[in-house]
Amino acid sequence: MKKLICALGASMAMTTAMAWPDKTVTIVVPFPPGGSTDVIARTLQPRLQEKLGGTFVVENKAGATGTIGATHVVRSAPDGHTLFVSSLGPFVIAPHLFKVTYDAPKDFDFISVAVQAPNVLVVPAASPHKSMADVTAFQKANPGKMTFASSGNGSSDHLTAELYWQQTGTTGVHVPYRGGGPVMTDLLGAQVDSSFMNINTAMPQIVAGKLRALSITSAQRSPLLPNVPTLDELGIKDANVYSWQAVAGPKGMPADVKAKLHAAIRDTLNDPAVKPKLLEVGFEIVASTPAEFTAFQAAEFTRWQNLIKSRNIKVD
Repeated sequence: MKKLICALGASMAMTTAMAWPDKTVTIVVPFPPGGSTDVIARTLQPRLQEKLGGTFVVENKAGATGTIGATHVVRSAPDGHTLFVSSLGPFVIAPHLFKVTYDAPKDFDFISVAVQAPNVLVVPAASPHKSMADVTAFQKANPGKMTFASSGNGSSDHLTAELYWQQTGTTGVHVPYRGGGPVMTDLLGAQVDSSFMNINTAMPQIVAGKLRALSITSAQRSPLLPNVPTLDELGIKDANVYSWQAVAGPKGMPADVKAKLHAAIRDTLNDPAVKPKLLEVGFEIVASTPAEFTAFQAAEFTRWQNLIKSRNIKVD
């Protein structure tokens, strides 16, 4: 009898997994529309819908550096109908800066790091700063004067600035926003001086001549910006930073659903109709497996924890 019950239970679980998705799948983006994370979510949404069936919708649930959206996701049923597309902040940075109500390493099922991209220090085209040397010299002569905008407290652009200040012995003013879109608006309007912006967000305005790129945080120069030096080239060491966008869900998702999602994400990102467009704006395709994402999250969690402690970074 016990074997029969177990067999029936396994059969029901398999039927449930095979039936997925049997209602709308909500892809939660914890930032406003317009930033890199939103771009990736909206790139994935129609193709996941096509490949997996059902209806997939993107919902922007912004606030508190992405932790409002993260909290919503971890409290959702782990049935595959609530997904989380986010940058690294809520996964590996915000837990060290805020009193979050979730345990990042334990409360998510990590499905895939979709893409990564370096950050690039940009200034408005009319800025007097023509090089990274200009920026560093200005800050040394005028500590606490130059503003550095970011997409939020604990974002990769925020902590890139912190790494830069640490390595150069300078001090700037961090100006946090609620996403990459609002940063761009104020940067183009010269209401802020600079930003270590994701390259994919910055590229259109760099090409248009509205922003000037001074340095990039990748290990090597980007083929998109071959004349822009890396921080390492300029003698600013240990400041290589990649922003990344990933897909996760609440802990406890059916293994079959996770496998289907990962396969669909991998195939979408490598689709000849999708991949070149992402590469053109600076994204690098990662499409990691759930196991690879889990290990990567643990390493990144420790890296940023150590920086935050060493810099004694605190936010309101």
